[in-house]
Amino acid sequence: MNVSVSTAETLRAALGELLDGLPPRQAAQAVERLIANYRGATPTDAPILRDRADVAAYAAYRMPATFEAVRSALEAFADAAADWTPGSHVDVGGGTGAATWAVGATWAGTRPVTVLDWSEPALALGREVAAANPALRDVRWQRARIGSSLELESTDLVTVSYVLNELAASDRAALVDAAAAAARAVVIVEPGTPDGYARIIEARGRLVAAGFRIAAPCPHSAACPIVPGTDWCHFSARVSRSSLHRQVKGGSLPYEDEKFSYVAAARFPVSPAPSRVVRRPQIRKGQVLLDLCGAEELLERTTVTKKHGDLYKAARNADWGDAWPPEGS
Repeated sequence: MNVSVSTAETLRAALGELLDGLPPRQAAQAVERLIANYRGATPTDAPILRDRADVAAYAAYRMPATFEAVRSALEAFADAAADWTPGSHVDVGGGTGAATWAVGATWAGTRPVTVLDWSEPALALGREVAAANPALRDVRWQRARIGSSLELESTDLVTVSYVLNELAASDRAALVDAAAAAARAVVIVEPGTPDGYARIIEARGRLVAAGFRIAAPCPHSAACPIVPGTDWCHFSARVSRSSLHRQVKGGSLPYEDEKFSYVAAARFPVSPAPSRVVRRPQIRKGQVLLDLCGAEELLERTTVTKKHGDLYKAARNADWGDAWPPEGS
């Protein structure tokens, strides 16, 4: 079993224990209320995760999806920086620590880690859940207001996941600039919506202006070729659904797909993918259609047919978000 799979299973088990003793209907009601409010215009100095029951319900519902989205982004970054491992990590707005789990699933070993968040109940619960993962038992959980006044210590890696949408524009800019000043590498993840993509593009521009190289998902550090307002770049991560997921959302599928946008950038040399599959591949009889973002700063569709031999086999196995062509092809 690989590290990311075992880490995901450990996380799911730890989150399941959180709900012991909490009536299922109460947990579902808490999640429904928090979904309606949490990712809105709530000021960062007035957290709506009010108590342990709120945090436990929301963490059990959202943490697996956040973990999978961030892990997918980190995996793409690790592919572009194959010889690099972060020696330290700061998770900004990390709440219960999903991104911290994702970093541990991407790079084995231990490292100094600090999780910053304004919600004390979220930090307390994150510490409790992290006890299930030996690599996270020494994480520092620190209360901090996430905004223009935030000061970050020097670190190898800063992650910012599902945070920018909670901030005013000026605070978003200040946070990205602070991350760029403090870190050797920055990975930012937002919801896979047009607005989430717009925030990622804004952050990407600030990182490039600060001297960072884009490692993923883009094959280059030039301007995004998508015409503003016509489309948006996003990806998908599959998440195993818990009984709480099924109760809140209905349906019986054992999984759901978390849509996310991201940027991963570094101050050191990286090797981005030659191109990236930016839509779900279309498999047809004898051919596969791939929509690609390439190093030439263009979006293009390529058709891979049986006459391409091994490349055709690779195309049939290609997934949304993968690098293309496969290494060694």
